[in-house]
Amino acid sequence: MIGTRIQNLRHQKRMSITELAARAGVAKSYLSSIERDLQSNPSIQFLRKLAPVLGVNVQTLILHDASEHKPEPLDQEWVQIIQELNELGMSKDSLRRIVRQLKSRENLTYEQAQ
Repeated sequence: MIGTRIQNLRHQKRMSITELAARAGVAKSYLSSIERDLQSNPSIQFLRKLAPVLGVNVQTLILHDASEHKPEPLDQEWVQIIQELNELGMSKDSLRRIVRQLKSRENLTYEQAQ
C-alpha cells in the first residue's frame, strides 16, 4: 500500500512524521492517516510534495515495489525439468519459442484450437 511505502521511506530517512509533514508542507494528521491506510488515495499534489523530501519520484510512491514481496523460491522440480531439457540439447531460445507459441494459443477459443 502507498501508506506503507511512505512510512518505510520516512523511516529509512530517519524522519519523524512531524518532520516529514513540516518539510513537505502537508498536514501531519493527513500524512498520518495515509501512513496508517485510513486514507488510501492521496492526491497527486500531495505526493508531489512528499516525493522530493523522501528523495524519490512520485512513481516510486505510486507503483508497486517488487522488493516488498519476496519471490517464492524456485520449485526444484522445475529446475530438474530445465536440466533435463538442457541435457536433451534444447536451447534457451528454443524453449522461449515454445513458450511464445503456447501463449499465443491461450488467446484462441477452445473451438478454434480443436
